[in-house]
Amino acid sequence: MNKYLHIDGKKLWLSTKDYIIITLAISLYGLGFSAFILPEKVVIGGVTGLGTIVYFLTGKSWAIGATQYAINLALLAVAWHIVGKQFVMKTIYGATVLSVVVTIFPPLFTEPLIPGQGFMNVCIGAIISGISLGLIFTHNGSTGGTDIVAAIVAKKTNITVGRTMLYVDFCIISSSFFIFHQVATVVYGFMVLFITTYVVDLIINTNRQAVQFIIISPKWERIATAVNHHARRGVTVMDGMGWYTRQPIKMLLIVCRKIESITIFRIIKSIDPTAFITQANVNGVYGQGFDELKFKQDIKLREQLEVEAQEAIAAGELGHS
Repeated sequence: MNKYLHIDGKKLWLSTKDYIIITLAISLYGLGFSAFILPEKVVIGGVTGLGTIVYFLTGKSWAIGATQYAINLALLAVAWHIVGKQFVMKTIYGATVLSVVVTIFPPLFTEPLIPGQGFMNVCIGAIISGISLGLIFTHNGSTGGTDIVAAIVAKKTNITVGRTMLYVDFCIISSSFFIFHQVATVVYGFMVLFITTYVVDLIINTNRQAVQFIIISPKWERIATAVNHHARRGVTVMDGMGWYTRQPIKMLLIVCRKIESITIFRIIKSIDPTAFITQANVNGVYGQGFDELKFKQDIKLREQLEVEAQEAIAAGELGHS
């Protein structure tokens, strides 16, 4: 009984920690948007951008949060039947907090924090927004808006989520030209979009970056065992031959997260400081202990491969396993 209470308590703490970080990140997003971007009269993407347009047309600061929340509720009502209630419930909290934040913060910043530096304000605001959204996404949060549209489109078509968000944001930002009739505000809006997207990807992918080691050492058995036990990573042993010595050698292939590479180096140095080591960055690692492949299956290709496999088995070219 205590074991189950311990597991439930751990899950509860992880969930609570996620909500705390999501709340702080949304507050940081509101600060970056309200103190740096909005005072420069720049329209960004998403439903926040639509709320900004309504704000500039009406002059009411509460219009940003109200418009944003109304659009999110309408989109969530549609998403409930298409995407599912789990996605909707997860999004409601983030959308609610964000609407409150962008209603409270704008009246506090009638002027940009760095007067007379429009380019600098836009860049700082975009970086803060990117960091905030990256933290929200890495803790399983969502702020709604174009996330909902992208999820609906991805469910019904083959258009990717990223492409859908880009199309929607492009239309919203471009519409700001008809309000201010200034190309500069449109350019600044696209700057915010691209900088925010880049920073979000940077934050999300930081924990996913992987490295690959190839290690050659006469003490390869001790190194492999130590990596298994202390770094908790798998090791592949490969046969090779040193062409200069004409002697057979063993090579270790290790793939780990970038943040774990220091542990690997320490293990190697402790066992064999003279070991030959190469380290290379890996763009993607999928499988046990790493990321999961999320590509949609090609049904026709799978059926074709199954037919070819059966034909090969019948011809004796493949084993029955």
